[in-house]
Amino acid sequence: MTMGVLGIGISYGLATLFAMFSGMPIAFALGAVAVVFMAIFMPSASLDTVTQNVYEEMASITLLSIPLFILKGAAIGKSRAGQDLYSALHAWLHRVPGGLGVANVFACALFAAMAGSSPATCSAIGSAGIPEMRKRGYSGGFAAGIIAAGGTLGILLPPSITMILFAVAAEKSLGRLFLAGIGPGLLLVTLFGLYAVFRFRKEFAMAKAVYDKTGVDAAILKRDEFTMAERFTMLPRVIPFVLLLTGVMIALYGGYATPSETAGLGGLLALALIAVIYAVWTPSDLAPIMKSTIRESTMLMMIIGMSLLYSYVMSYLHISQSAAEAIVAMHLPRWELLFAILVMVVILGFFLPPVSIILMTAPIILPPLRAANFDIIWFGVVMTIVMEMGLIHPPVGLNIFVIRNVAPDIPLSEVIWGTLPFVLLMMLAVLLLCFFPEISTGLPNLVMGPDGGR
Repeated sequence: MTMGVLGIGISYGLATLFAMFSGMPIAFALGAVAVVFMAIFMPSASLDTVTQNVYEEMASITLLSIPLFILKGAAIGKSRAGQDLYSALHAWLHRVPGGLGVANVFACALFAAMAGSSPATCSAIGSAGIPEMRKRGYSGGFAAGIIAAGGTLGILLPPSITMILFAVAAEKSLGRLFLAGIGPGLLLVTLFGLYAVFRFRKEFAMAKAVYDKTGVDAAILKRDEFTMAERFTMLPRVIPFVLLLTGVMIALYGGYATPSETAGLGGLLALALIAVIYAVWTPSDLAPIMKSTIRESTMLMMIIGMSLLYSYVMSYLHISQSAAEAIVAMHLPRWELLFAILVMVVILGFFLPPVSIILMTAPIILPPLRAANFDIIWFGVVMTIVMEMGLIHPPVGLNIFVIRNVAPDIPLSEVIWGTLPFVLLMMLAVLLLCFFPEISTGLPNLVMGPDGGR
């Protein structure tokens, strides 16, 4: 790595950090740094191609599915679907110790799979779930931790916007990557559910000890009761959304539709369902859904376009190739290489959303991983879980701030302590995936046959 490239690379990184910390929106920070370095180090004619480059990078049929999946998520997130889903699960799981906590984990997983967005899941399920858990005596940190961690499943369970971008960056099959996320997603749901039962038992035992000693009754000691009839009356509102999720999956994996066609189908069906079930069909009802879809899609597409321009400049100036060569030249053993890369992803997760991390690091980290013979689809899932940790650990855990909006009465320190056990469970999931990669690769290999490419 020549001094010239090293110097340019360091200044490129520092300029990016400076732009990010100046408070500029991420898309403009990346775009501004890329354009400035283009003007200084690249032929002046290259500036004429900025718009063309950004447009060509964004004119991808795979990326078309992003606004459509956002529309599906907004339709479900802005209706009462989240609360109904949550109420039905609570009614069916209330006999399990900590059943309310487990119901929240399942509600987050199902909602995340339908909406594909972590913040949407946190706010939709959290606004119903946190007050209910608090009312029944769950501690603030425990309630907040369950929702914040459950929300992260949005970028692991398909359809996931983060995975769409990884598939584009790694030039891998999106269907295969989606399938690879299901096993680890279920693993995390199981770990979170088991922790909810364990933690509930602990809090219940503490409240029982206080009651035995002082006679002071606690909300956590009371049990809800639901008749069979009440349970069944809650199902008709939830079943259509579960059928929507199943239908979208069958269309995608049965080979009946491409990912973008599936996204369009999902968006239209979600709009049809909320029109039928919640009578959301007048222009004033649909306006917030369309507004939030356009706002989020525009923001994401701007970040994607500018990140790809940023990566293009990085590649043209040989920064990414030199960084990849430097990593390879260290001759790190396979697992140390993976560990070093994941630590870098965790550190980036302090400052950046998953979308930016993937698009900025893919050109640097994928060549050494391929050279070390790692399965790139498997790595995509591991990297997604590591980026999920970034959503719930300080200083900039996005889901933590969403929870603060939903439940402003829970102190920030309590929310953070509540999420930490879930961060540890995610680390455990990553370890399990390293020892048993079949958790992730088994399903895509079964459905689509072994993947020859790395």
